[in-house]
Amino acid sequence: MTSEPAIPVRRSRYADRLDVELWKYIDEVNSWYPPEIVAAPIAKQRAVYNRMCAAFHQARPEGVTTSDGLVATATHPIPVRHYRMAGNAAATVVYYHGGGFVLGDLDSHDDVCAEICAGTGFEVVSADYRLAPEHLHPASYDDALAVFEWVAATSTLPIVLCGESAGGNLAAAVAQATRRHERQAVGQMLIYPGLSSDETGRSYVEHAEAPLLSVSDIEFYRRIRSAPGQSQDDPTFSPIRDHDFSGLPPTIIVTAECDPLSSDGETYRDRILAAGGHAWWREEPRLVHSFLRARMTVPRAAEAFQRIVADISALGRGKWPY
Repeated sequence: MTSEPAIPVRRSRYADRLDVELWKYIDEVNSWYPPEIVAAPIAKQRAVYNRMCAAFHQARPEGVTTSDGLVATATHPIPVRHYRMAGNAAATVVYYHGGGFVLGDLDSHDDVCAEICAGTGFEVVSADYRLAPEHLHPASYDDALAVFEWVAATSTLPIVLCGESAGGNLAAAVAQATRRHERQAVGQMLIYPGLSSDETGRSYVEHAEAPLLSVSDIEFYRRIRSAPGQSQDDPTFSPIRDHDFSGLPPTIIVTAECDPLSSDGETYRDRILAAGGHAWWREEPRLVHSFLRARMTVPRAAEAFQRIVADISALGRGKWPY
């Protein structure tokens, strides 16, 4: 499936703001997964998204081994994929993939998880949580929490929570729910997470029509995930709406400058700091949402990913890097 390289309003607004290499990436994403796909049936969206992920997929680094398994719950099993390197790992990363709570699975972010494993030496457990609209909130959150509890019960390694986009929302919600757990995470890394239901923040206004993610896209994914009567103040739905940010693990939030979600990272950092915690927010300049997938061809994205891996490594070893 192909489309125009980028819709004109987004192209004109950001024409000189983004590097040539990033525009090539944006064009390639739009050729596989065009903006208008959100109007298609969910099954078609998933099929197109999966083909795009396969096209971008990188081979796992040498030395990374994987095994697939199931986390049993009272009602259903949750698929997980475990990544390991030879030797004794210092920590386990619990990874929640992106995809707007509608898209994605163990394969869509397989290479990112493998590279985090290789770059840190940590074990990585990727969670294949249930997706909307078949499974409305709190299904994805319940699965994310269940995978954390399974890792906490079956491993003695320190746990780092990590999530990208929708997965960042889940990681934050799990961190908040388990802050007094005897196996509380030692850190959390949130990568361009969607944490709020309030679209009045700085980046929501300034980057409402940013390439690869617009405010209308965010609204679509929020609606399709919502159960009837869903409260926007529910912290398991919008972690930034919590009333208590104390006791959270050391937190690093990385966002993209040209992404409507960027303000969520800034606000979340400020609330953790105000509650006496450790938090760091880094807005990567001249990048867009989903830049992890651009790490092989866009130097800015590659450097940002290297910083993310280094931060995960520091968190897992109990070293606050900032």
